Amino acid sequence: MRERAQEEYVEYVTGRLASLRQLAFLLCGDEHRGDDIVQLTIEKLYRRWPRISAVEHPDQYVRQMLVRTFLDERRRPWGRVGLFGSAGPEPPPHAPHEAIDDRLALRAALEKVPRRQRAVVVLRYLCDLSVEETAAVLGCSPGTPKKR
Repeated sequence: MRERAQEEYVEYVTGRLASLRQLAFLLCGDEHRGDDIVQLTIEKLYRRWPRISAVEHPDQYVRQMLVRTFLDERRRPWGRVGLFGSAGPEPPPHAPHEAIDDRLALRAALEKVPRRQRAVVVLRYLCDLSVEETAAVLGCSPGTPKKR
């Protein structure tokens, strides 16, 4: 990769890393697995950066890459290994108890939902995407997110 393209890549990833980590955590419910998903996504992004940097909306493309990496994660053998249980990052100490209870209830509900449905819920309601945008990210027809 040329030096200028590499600088653009580093600038792009640095600016989006926090939001990518947040989306990955919302999808999988585990900070460490979320970081693994982000890592895999930015590795793929690096290999494809010259092509992706020319896309009109790279954020949407990268979000789609991350969601598909999440959906494909369970197919990898290391994705089935569970060493420790984790409830995610600790909430800030000043958070009201109701907010903590709501977060725990939401996390527990999301864990009961299949992966593709979880992706629909996170994209539609937590990332505030439209039905059409959600369908585009998941690579399905707009009717599918409506049903889930």
